[in-house]
Amino acid sequence: MSQAPATPKAVRRQHDREIVSLALPAFGALVAEPLFLMVDSAIVGHLGTPQLAGLAIAAALLSTAVSVFVFLAYATTAAVARRVGADDLPAAIRQGMDGIWLALLLGAAVVALTLPSAPWLVGLFGASDTAAPYAVTYLRISSLGIPAMLVVLAATGVLRGLQDTRTPLYVAIGGFAANGALNLGLVYGAGLGIAGSAWGTVVAQCGMAAAYLTVVVRGARRHGASLRPDAAGIRASAQAGVPLLVRTLSLRAVLMIATAVAARLGDTDVAAHQIILSLWSLMAFALDAIAIAGQAIIGRHLGANDPEGARRVCRRMVQWGVVSGVVLGALLVLARPLFVPFFTGDAAVRDTLLPALLVVAVSQPVAGVVFVLDGVLMGAGDGPYLARAMLLTLVVFAPAALLVPVLGGGLTALWWAMALMMTVRLLTLWFRSRSGRWIVTGAVR
Repeated sequence: MSQAPATPKAVRRQHDREIVSLALPAFGALVAEPLFLMVDSAIVGHLGTPQLAGLAIAAALLSTAVSVFVFLAYATTAAVARRVGADDLPAAIRQGMDGIWLALLLGAAVVALTLPSAPWLVGLFGASDTAAPYAVTYLRISSLGIPAMLVVLAATGVLRGLQDTRTPLYVAIGGFAANGALNLGLVYGAGLGIAGSAWGTVVAQCGMAAAYLTVVVRGARRHGASLRPDAAGIRASAQAGVPLLVRTLSLRAVLMIATAVAARLGDTDVAAHQIILSLWSLMAFALDAIAIAGQAIIGRHLGANDPEGARRVCRRMVQWGVVSGVVLGALLVLARPLFVPFFTGDAAVRDTLLPALLVVAVSQPVAGVVFVLDGVLMGAGDGPYLARAMLLTLVVFAPAALLVPVLGGGLTALWWAMALMMTVRLLTLWFRSRSGRWIVTGAVR
């Protein structure tokens, strides 16, 4: 007796359960990452102002270096999810191992460049004579953990592709706890100062990488997948990552231009801008969690030769993006009396902050759809289009932002330029999703 087809409502409920089951743990893991720096800052801050300033400079350099390679997670998620959809788990794990080997190679190269150039890199930030030695010390020691950080990115992508976002959450929580304990013990107990904070972070990152590798290696042995490096596979992983690297660098350029323009507007404006950017980044974690779910689910449907399933999931996730954006925007407006005093007591900064904050709130539904469609296209392996779209967005945003101080605009005008940037991203991603050209089925795009 044939089974009755599922009703549209039942299908939506199934999609919703799957999205929530993947997105919630992903959000927890994403939030855990910046908490590493917060713990380091809190502990090092009690050593003195020069040490904290040195940490701030070194941490900015490290976070930039690592964020550039976030494609290790994104590209690996899409490639592994396709093979999971094609019901070929050995090939999925083999693909994940290629990404991990690529992460190790890139990490070793970054360490080799960072160790000798640390004083020069710190000097680019204009560090004071008192802060520079601490920044160099922290940067050199922490750079030894970069290979582990990149392995964490790639292995996270493997598990997301395998539809597992819970393990990354557990590893992130464990890493966060270990980082805090090690920092306290080494900075104060062992009396190592800022060097102890750096070593604590390195050990915690290596522990996280070891935990991920244990899980992946067990999966490889269980399914008979080879653990040896494969030159062709590593090269394919790198080629898939290049367009996403271009996309990430373009997005970083947007944020750097925005901060540079805010700095030209004056101390009050740049202070308010930093507060808004922090809030904007926090909301981005929530939206990015949904995008991560999209990467995993879309890749699986396309690998299973189910284009209609991919379209249905895409439509449902867009609805999630809109609703999430509306909720986040409303929370931003309603909760502003609670969090604004937490950030600043300066009346001038508050007066500058509030109108720009409303612009951010209004644009959150747009941001919700942008993040979701970004995740959908990443899951489809549509990296070259994402790179072109982000380059176009940068070309539109840069002159608009740079004209703000020329035309006498303030911080609110700058954030309208940021809203324009998100709108351009929405249009490019929406047209692509509607065209259907991203839908390429099979275990390999």
